Amino acid sequence: MGKSLILTRCVADKIAGEHSLTKAQGKAIVEAVIASITEAAVAGNETSLPGFGKFKVKATPEREARNPSTGATIKVAAAKKLAFTPAKALKDALNK
Repeated sequence: MGKSLILTRCVADKIAGEHSLTKAQGKAIVEAVIASITEAAVAGNETSLPGFGKFKVKATPEREARNPSTGATIKVAAAKKLAFTPAKALKDALNK
């Protein structure tokens, strides 16, 4: 089975087609969902989409790493990352 990239536009078109909406309305819905998840993440909140999964912000501590070119030790600053944990229903669908 070949892998393919699904674009935001494709998701918006599918939503529009399945719900008798224009493509612009479908795109607005997808963009609103993405904006909502982004706003929650920036505020440090978790977003749960039942049956799909959870998006939550995780902190990564400062650490030391090596520059592969020079071998020198460098410090990597602490940062936040957005983690996704799939719901059981999604995991089960993937592993059928």
